Amino acid sequence: MSGIQRSLSSKINNLLLDFPAVAILGVRQSGKTHLSQHIRPDWKYIDLENPDDFERVSRDPTFFFQENPRHLILDEAQEYPQIFRTLRGVIDASRTERERFLITGSSSEKLMSGLSDSLAGRIAFVELGTLKATETFQRPLSPFYQIFETRISGDTIAFLKSLSPSLTNQELKSAFLRGGYPEPIAHGSPDFWKKWMDGYFKTYLERDIRALFPRLDLVKFRRFVSLLSSLNGQLINKADIARALDSAESTVKVYLDIVDKTCVWRRLGYFEKSQVKSIMKMPRGGFRDSGLAHALLRVYDEEQLDTHPKLGNLFENFITEEILKGIECTNATQLASSYFRTKNGAEIDLILEGSFGLLPIEIKYGLKLEKKELVSLTHFVRRHHLPFGIVVNNSKTVERISEEIFQVPATLL
Repeated sequence: MSGIQRSLSSKINNLLLDFPAVAILGVRQSGKTHLSQHIRPDWKYIDLENPDDFERVSRDPTFFFQENPRHLILDEAQEYPQIFRTLRGVIDASRTERERFLITGSSSEKLMSGLSDSLAGRIAFVELGTLKATETFQRPLSPFYQIFETRISGDTIAFLKSLSPSLTNQELKSAFLRGGYPEPIAHGSPDFWKKWMDGYFKTYLERDIRALFPRLDLVKFRRFVSLLSSLNGQLINKADIARALDSAESTVKVYLDIVDKTCVWRRLGYFEKSQVKSIMKMPRGGFRDSGLAHALLRVYDEEQLDTHPKLGNLFENFITEEILKGIECTNATQLASSYFRTKNGAEIDLILEGSFGLLPIEIKYGLKLEKKELVSLTHFVRRHHLPFGIVVNNSKTVERISEEIFQVPATLL
């Protein structure tokens, strides 16, 4: 995986010029270590999962930072969150100095609270997901994401029309099937991919989750995660899941919090600013990596994927993650993502809100849309007085398909 370039590199470099420290957070095996060493190859590297490095730092943190006051990579910081109290004093001793520390960690509530409480205002955060499809095939980040750098307006329309896909349909489908964990992608073998995914899931349960939540019933939690794979991209009814697990709804809520905060699963809330009284207020969610979802579903090849009964939901969730990974590489701030659905069946798959404004996106696996499929999106655009909405599908070109709606090929993202 050493040769894979990540689109977040430029953003992290810029943040290091503005902050004393930058934290790269994300799910285990997403490539945080490689990225940090690629960005600053000449900095000292400390791996807090390595017993020798851990002992070196934890024995006397104050002395350690006296010897290493800058140009330091602290990898797997969740192993020693107490270090952030010391690091705060180190940064404050030379408050105006920038570009001093790169911190990586597998996301957890303990790590986030340690970083936020101790280093607020002193550190910038970025989230590194698994590979985007463009990163898998080593293409630059699509210019599509430039629309999130400024306020979306009518002037954005001409820019959208100028864009063309950077991936082929086959490349996108391959990325959809396998997901983006760097190691099995770099290896290339489908058989290795299956074995790696199986081992990864076991490690997630038996190492990460056991360490973070030692009292958790791992047998029941394993069943819960497997059950989630069949609900990928769908509304989450905690009562139904509780009955299937023979557990309380409160237990299901705890389980959902765990998979969300460890960055394996993304919980997508409903669009809270809606004035529609019949809006559904259940959370929706999906696995952040499509390959892991497919492995749990035992979908191992394109034929199995093409005939899967939940193909549409799986694709919607994959594209949602592709878009959110792309926006993470931009300077967009205050990002919020949600969905919209009413009890009458009106639905919009993804609503993005942030410094760029408000953008509703509908995601379809097919090539063409019936007019009735645009009704919800059209009404949303008009209700909120937006320049346009977007439909992402497997078409070949950017096209204006109605006064309010643009069609954008998934291969362009």
